[in-house]
Amino acid sequence: MEDSPVRRSRRDRRGRGLRGPGALGHVGFGRPPRPRTSGESFDRLVLDVVTDIDARWSDRLGLVEYVVEDIPQLPDDWDPGSVPLSSLVRGTGTTPSRLVIFRRPLEHRAADRTDLEAMVLTVVVEQVAELLGIEPSDVDPRYPED
Repeated sequence: MEDSPVRRSRRDRRGRGLRGPGALGHVGFGRPPRPRTSGESFDRLVLDVVTDIDARWSDRLGLVEYVVEDIPQLPDDWDPGSVPLSSLVRGTGTTPSRLVIFRRPLEHRAADRTDLEAMVLTVVVEQVAELLGIEPSDVDPRYPED
């Protein structure tokens, strides 16, 4: 038997698949890198919704911090029949208002990506409407009327 050299591509010399900007995406090449985890994907979704709403209402909202947390911290005496999807803490003169969106409870309730997008939009719109003291349908026309 004769040992013949195994010929491999220089791009895949260790068998790990394609590497670099061509495979992963790169901002410099016209496309952003894809999210690596569901958390990063959820963060992008929230950022898209928040950016749109904040651009429309920034003059009335003032300074607002938007935060994504995985799960809410519940006290021991919390009613086990409900889990909050978000939290709103109104700011004072020196501290900004803080809107916290809880990722895992929303993902758990959503059947698919479209459902998750609709739920995130609904939660953010309702909390911003609460902050502004107006109806949610006035905050964003995509808010479901039912």
